[in-house]
Amino acid sequence: MNPTDYSVLDEILEIMAPMGPDLSNGFSNHAPMAIEAMCAMGRGDAVMLWFERYRHSLAPRRARVARLTNDNWSAALGDLRRTEDWFEFFRNEMEEHPWRSVLDFWAARLAPGLMAAATHGVIRTGHATRALAIEDTFARRRELADGLAYWAADYLPLPAERRTPVHAKPSDAIARVQMIPPESRRGNFGSLTDALAQLDSFPPFKATLDAVDTAGDPSAFLSDLSATFARVFLANAHDTYTTIAFVHAVTGPSALRPLLPYLRDTTTHAALAYAWQSAAAMYATFGTRADLSHLDEVKVGNHDELIDRAIACGDEHAIKFTEVCLREHALNPHPALLAAAAHATQMLSAT
Repeated sequence: MNPTDYSVLDEILEIMAPMGPDLSNGFSNHAPMAIEAMCAMGRGDAVMLWFERYRHSLAPRRARVARLTNDNWSAALGDLRRTEDWFEFFRNEMEEHPWRSVLDFWAARLAPGLMAAATHGVIRTGHATRALAIEDTFARRRELADGLAYWAADYLPLPAERRTPVHAKPSDAIARVQMIPPESRRGNFGSLTDALAQLDSFPPFKATLDAVDTAGDPSAFLSDLSATFARVFLANAHDTYTTIAFVHAVTGPSALRPLLPYLRDTTTHAALAYAWQSAAAMYATFGTRADLSHLDEVKVGNHDELIDRAIACGDEHAIKFTEVCLREHALNPHPALLAAAAHATQMLSAT
């Protein structure tokens, strides 16, 4: 693996400065996330070719609506029209305060809506945080502002009834998450977020938020969560749509890991609960198989081979997912993580 080189990230971020968080087809702009992931995997030399193929789908920033302040921000939470207002707000906040304190303060406020843009808000924030921690540059601060803005503008709380948290790890609690019965699922949806709206009328899901105990070591919790949903992925990702859905059940929660050094304990433990809830929401909405006891027969290969295949595939989800699975595997060598990365690339290479 090549030494990590982030110089190309700043170059691309400058090119993308006029571009918004969405693509011309309405889906999320993954370029900043996928490029940061390639840099983290030591494959910065692959970025330019990948970006040249991707950039035609980028869409410009939206028009601003009205200025946000510390007095009126709550009215704009979850308002997709206000993405640029949120961007300007966070950019100003980071001019007046250290970016680490802004991140901690707003992660606490935004954690209940961690499902924002099917977790792309927190994912973009996580990639931006990791890059900014390596080197503080103007472009990376702007990218953090964009990540937080996307999280705030697409803020999406999931249905929940607060209860006394159960003393369980995600690997134990997953058995108690009920899936929406196939006969109750309502047709095809244009986006993951639209499909997740079915949970509003599925009462069993309301108990999910407090089905785990986040009071222990945050890193260990994330490791268990990631390995659990790698197993969920292997059991349930059977086509492109479900592959993309279950990729986010791992990448969304794992996006909190780069944030952990900068979050207060209270923020961290609350965010971990919402990360679990978001992953469980994907399972409840898209899952069809509850048996997670074995791994699929997937040819894994070594780490460099997994990276090579993901980049050759070219799909942004395959690239981001491979980086996350390798990162999590380095901390917790569960075989499901590497198998999931290989399976995702295989599924997404067929599209």
